[in-house]
Amino acid sequence: QRVLTAIVEHRLPPGTKLGEERLAGVFGVSRTQIRQVLERLAHDNIATVQPNRGAFVSSPTVEEAREVFAARRLIEADLIRQATRAATAADIRRLREHVAKESAARTANDKRAIVRLSGEFHQLIADIAGNRFLAKTMRELETLTCLVIILYDGPNVPACPYHEHSDLADAIEARAADHAAAFMVEHLEHVESALNFERGNDGEID
Repeated sequence: QRVLTAIVEHRLPPGTKLGEERLAGVFGVSRTQIRQVLERLAHDNIATVQPNRGAFVSSPTVEEAREVFAARRLIEADLIRQATRAATAADIRRLREHVAKESAARTANDKRAIVRLSGEFHQLIADIAGNRFLAKTMRELETLTCLVIILYDGPNVPACPYHEHSDLADAIEARAADHAAAFMVEHLEHVESALNFERGNDGEID
């Protein structure tokens, strides 16, 4: 979880080598335990294992990046429909409180928190929808999205357009399923359109 959080917060960019010996030393555990962690990250496509070279934080290609957003548009349109039907008053409060945290992070210009909270907002909608399998898929897609944003835009660009999360929360509270689904697709298109797929991070980071 700590390695995953470091990736999401842009502290371990795509291409970073995840050396078993160094990680074992950082966490004070055996290389066998680190190997299990790397296998889990590789299973979720967050790390890539290269023969005779080791594990690296994945660097999604342009095609893979577009596939991630295509998958998210399909999945999240349905998830937010489910969320509009399932959301309780407590769920709405959680969404509002989360949006307030995002706003505070933007005011403080805390870029790591902005990226992390933006992803958590989408995950919160998936959790409210109540489909455990789709929620698990969303966790994987959200982390891949963070890698894409790092690679094709950099940490200085907000992960999600300002105010749109608040508008999505409004749609859920209003039980406007069709509007919420359409706006979610539009929202994800805004995020994707802000990326620059003509350049990438070609440098290998030690």
